[in-house]
Amino acid sequence: MDLLRSEPMQLVQLIIPVEAAYRTISYLGDLGLFQFKDLNAEKSPFQRTYATQIKRCGEMARKLCFFKEQMTKAGLSPSTRSMARADFNLDDLEVKLAEFEAELTEIKANNEKLQRAYSELVEYKLVLQKAGEFFYSAQNTAVAWQREVEAHHIGEGSIDSPLLLEQEILTDPSKQVKLGFVSGLVPREKSMAFERILFRATRGNVFLKQALVEDCVIDPVLGEKIEKNVFVIFFSGERVKNKILKICDAFGANRYPFMDDLGKQYQMITEVSRRLLELKTTVDAGLLHWSNLLQTIGHQFEQWNHLVKKEKSIYHTLNMLSIDVTKKCLVAEGWCPVFATNQIQNALKQATFDSNSQIGAIFQKLGDIMEMTFGGRYVIMMMALFSIYTGLIYNEFFSVPFELFRPSAYECPDPSCRGASIVGLIRVRPTYPFGVDPKWHGSRSELPFLNSLKMKMSILLGVAQMNLGIILSYFNATFFGNNLNIWYQFVPQMIFLNSLFGYLSLLIIVKWCMGSQADLYHVMIYMFLSPTDDLGENQLFVGQKMLQLVLLLLALVSIPWMLFPKPFLLKKQHQERHQGRSYALLHSIDDSPELERHRDSLGHVDFEFSEVFVHQLIHTIEFVLGAVSNTASYLRLWALSLAHSELSSVFYEKVLLLAWGFNNVVILTIGIIVFIFATVGVLLVMETLSAFLHALRLHWVEFQNKFYEGDGYKFYPFSFALLTDEDA
Repeated sequence: MDLLRSEPMQLVQLIIPVEAAYRTISYLGDLGLFQFKDLNAEKSPFQRTYATQIKRCGEMARKLCFFKEQMTKAGLSPSTRSMARADFNLDDLEVKLAEFEAELTEIKANNEKLQRAYSELVEYKLVLQKAGEFFYSAQNTAVAWQREVEAHHIGEGSIDSPLLLEQEILTDPSKQVKLGFVSGLVPREKSMAFERILFRATRGNVFLKQALVEDCVIDPVLGEKIEKNVFVIFFSGERVKNKILKICDAFGANRYPFMDDLGKQYQMITEVSRRLLELKTTVDAGLLHWSNLLQTIGHQFEQWNHLVKKEKSIYHTLNMLSIDVTKKCLVAEGWCPVFATNQIQNALKQATFDSNSQIGAIFQKLGDIMEMTFGGRYVIMMMALFSIYTGLIYNEFFSVPFELFRPSAYECPDPSCRGASIVGLIRVRPTYPFGVDPKWHGSRSELPFLNSLKMKMSILLGVAQMNLGIILSYFNATFFGNNLNIWYQFVPQMIFLNSLFGYLSLLIIVKWCMGSQADLYHVMIYMFLSPTDDLGENQLFVGQKMLQLVLLLLALVSIPWMLFPKPFLLKKQHQERHQGRSYALLHSIDDSPELERHRDSLGHVDFEFSEVFVHQLIHTIEFVLGAVSNTASYLRLWALSLAHSELSSVFYEKVLLLAWGFNNVVILTIGIIVFIFATVGVLLVMETLSAFLHALRLHWVEFQNKFYEGDGYKFYPFSFALLTDEDA
């Protein structure tokens, strides 16, 4: 049976001196057996006492996260070797972390700058090599072509001699066209689109030459390895050049200067190679320094990280405590297992001793009966006020009638009619101004009249409270954005409840106002058995029969309305999200609570329509049957009132009046004592407790089940052993 029960828990209050608060929370965190309640839930995080300390811890956690990212990039992991615990002060650690962050940031910036320069030189060298090959090949081709032209020019009379225009161009250098060129590298995946855009933008008035780079190169801007092509674009005119430069920028093509002089090309290649060697040495030295610094951080990273998480959790917990009005102590409330009482008290004593506090922490069970009585003092006061109000309504004091406002409106002309029936009474005054006429007490007609009054009032109160519960469920669904519950649970529930029991409440009020003798039991029974029959003398107003038919039809329609639409709509939403046809934000609050509830209940993310349908069927049956049983449960108020009245009459007549009739002081004294003890013990204690428990049950079962699910929550103690990286 232990598997089916939770550990016995207790609600505890701690009163902690301010000077011992930090150590107390720290020792309780080491113990890990106390779950704190947030006593400052109405305050924002910035309004709490230790918001500054939490901000400092958060900043240090950010620096540690930066260190971890750098170690991951370097391929290092924090050392897991067990080290002697260093006595770090939070202020010293904050300074130390700031120094490491500044140094790492500077090294990182320098390394990135050097690496970018190195990558640019690597690309520049590739352009010099590949583009140089273009020019060298073109120059050899041009020389061979020129020699061929000169050979043909020697034989002037030959039929193969060049045309006059070509000859003039060759003999007149001023008429030769000088082409410009742009060189650089472009990502290989963009090379085809790059070539097409160039051709279209210049209308084919460019010449593009590309060469593949065998190995991936590190892009200076992105810092990533990318496959690239070296290109050279030949053009004529400034307008074409401007277009080419814009296209290069749009495609992320890095441009580098180039000279067509072969001698200068060799000099530039030599200079770039020398600078690459120098930068390589500098970059390696910077990376080595960066790696050594990260290794130094990694040796103590876990210890620093645990300390920061621990400090942050301590101050976060201190923010959940309330400050006493004297501002000399903090008040904490929370849950702990019963078996941990001694361990928690020992931790409190040790914290008080270590912090040199003159005042010890106070540990007390808020679940104590006296504490519960004190906490429920306003409930007891309200019960007393309503008891007084009810006594005034009935004009009784311990079932003894009192003519508090004026004499009764009825008198009995013949002593023989006293207590027999109200028929023998004669009305001699106007109706009693407030409450029930005292003459009704003790008459034979009193019991049916008061019973009917109490019973109908119980039904009215019960139906009103159940409607309030459904309305609260509507606001609850509106707050969480659950539209399915609004239209397919709230609306049909209101229709079903008020079509039957709301209509009964209306009939009760109409009957009181009209003074009719209609039998409401007969009306409600035959509303179901024979809805088309005439009402006869039970008809209270015109159109009652048609109204009952409409209400009965609405009640019948509301049952499948509660059952069928919601499961099918949940299925449709699941299919649309699964197929990607529905646009919605992740973790949308529209209807995700329903889907999440089904996921949690099923233990996986698959949507089982049959289980969802059965779940909705259970809810529908529960509400339909519960509407009947809950309404009947409110008649407990009538039963308790009847039992209280009868017990009062028995104690008054069979104890006090019986003792008074003996005309003996001893018997009278004993009778008074018995009457007082019976009245206090039974009527004021047992009956009050019984009424309280039954009223509590009506609130818990009949009222709160419309909108509240008291499933409890998992015990999650404040423990340093449960801290994760997310808690930092």
